[in-house]
Amino acid sequence: MRFLAAGVLLCFLLVGCGSEMADSSESVETTETTAPADMMHNPSAPPVPVEVPVGEVGTMFESTPTLVRAAPTPFESWSQISPNTIAIHFVTGTPECYGAHVDVTESATEVVVALRTGTLPEAADKACIMVAVYGTMQMTLQSPLGDRAIVNAA
Repeated sequence: MRFLAAGVLLCFLLVGCGSEMADSSESVETTETTAPADMMHNPSAPPVPVEVPVGEVGTMFESTPTLVRAAPTPFESWSQISPNTIAIHFVTGTPECYGAHVDVTESATEVVVALRTGTLPEAADKACIMVAVYGTMQMTLQSPLGDRAIVNAA
């Protein structure tokens, strides 16, 4: 009997709500929001890294050009250590098994950082655990950073 009463009550609620929506002749206004173009996220573009204070350092990694199965990895943030030195911060695997390599291209307006992460050559045949590690890698620029932008490689 309780199930019958609950079912009837449910039907009345559904019919009542449905007819109110169907009878409504008011149009719903939509507002279009416009964000600055530099704030819009393009899904195919790498993320725009942000500057963070120098104290936010992860596990230090040295650039290793001989990585196995290396893949492009966008970095999330960066810090300026000195006028000619920056540090990038990224997520990778444990330093016992995983490493990173960076190529830097400088222009008058930006510093493009191409970060690749992969397996260390000496760990290629090991069973490695998959734990995310917040990594940091420092690099020296050819000229002072100044007001140039730090960006991920496309």
